[in-house]
Amino acid sequence: MPAPLDGLRVVELAGLAPGPFTGLLLADYGASVLRIDRPKAKTADQLTRRKTSATIDLRDPASHRVLLSVLKDADVLIDPYRPGVLERLGLSPSEVLLKHNPRLIVARLTGFRRDGKYKDMAGHDINYIAVAGVLSMIGRAGERPYPPLNLLGDFAGGGATCFLGILLALISRTHTGRGQVVEANMVDGSAYLAAMPRLGRQTPFWDAPRGQNTLDGGSPFYDTYETKDKGKYFAVGALEPQFYDALLKGLELNPEELPPRDNKDNWPALRAAFAKRFKEKTRAEWEAVFDGTDACATPVLEQDELEASGYEQRPVVHLVETPGLPIPADDGGWTGGGLIPGTGGEETLKAWLGWKKGRDYDVRRDGALVKLPDGKAKL
Repeated sequence: MPAPLDGLRVVELAGLAPGPFTGLLLADYGASVLRIDRPKAKTADQLTRRKTSATIDLRDPASHRVLLSVLKDADVLIDPYRPGVLERLGLSPSEVLLKHNPRLIVARLTGFRRDGKYKDMAGHDINYIAVAGVLSMIGRAGERPYPPLNLLGDFAGGGATCFLGILLALISRTHTGRGQVVEANMVDGSAYLAAMPRLGRQTPFWDAPRGQNTLDGGSPFYDTYETKDKGKYFAVGALEPQFYDALLKGLELNPEELPPRDNKDNWPALRAAFAKRFKEKTRAEWEAVFDGTDACATPVLEQDELEASGYEQRPVVHLVETPGLPIPADDGGWTGGGLIPGTGGEETLKAWLGWKKGRDYDVRRDGALVKLPDGKAKL
């Protein structure tokens, strides 16, 4: 049974985090993904499952022609560069690439908006979610905002959103026969993800300052608590009344002896009561209490524990008729990852274009591929 994107040809210009994640999502659903690396490049990219790599020097016309030849028959190009880089390399999407291959989808992924105040500035995840207004929502009351790793900007607002844009463009292409430019950025992506808390500021659910609302660490019944075994934690998400009742039952706390939870002035007292009770048992003991209940109380498992337990990493969604490809534990599930520049690229050129080394291309001493116009050329 073929994967849903089987046969799709994707060229990924090498980058870190969001661009490679976009390529990884495509690869895990069957796309053939070729990463383009610079000569003598060193990369920390580990999101390389099922990808191959070709080394191309975009400043060398003969090597540049290799990329153009590949793109002539490709479906998608992932561009992780800052605005203007492709244009300076002679690869303008509108003036060059889409004229070269009208069916090509050029996915351009930037941090800041391409037309915004910060478009010419360098940045990272923390900067993108900061100017999107998202970072200001995250953190304990009275403390500085803190970044949730680089999950919101790079991966959710960046790579996953760019993946969505590519899928939409592919759907559009089935109707129009034409590719197009997909513009994704981490400011708009993360701001879109924050629609609920942003709009919730108009309601009592989220109208308090940071860290004083139901879902941002303010509520004692939506928080984490340390257990008797120091450094282990339990997560509580007992929002609905019936789930809250189940939580109190598991904690063996009498609701009549606790102040009402609907009054925020009572939250500090409730948090203290919950914290004291959770410290009385180990995390494993609390698991025995809450497993199988509707208390919305679960252990905070750590990555090493999941790996040791044989937890299976899976593609982001399961399609019953055309499922994604399995994620091997030793190939990006828990270990592995990493692709040496140039690995597998020549095999991909053969599979995509039928090229042979020495007839259609050759390899420079620094590993860069160069197009041969006619016959063999000595390097």
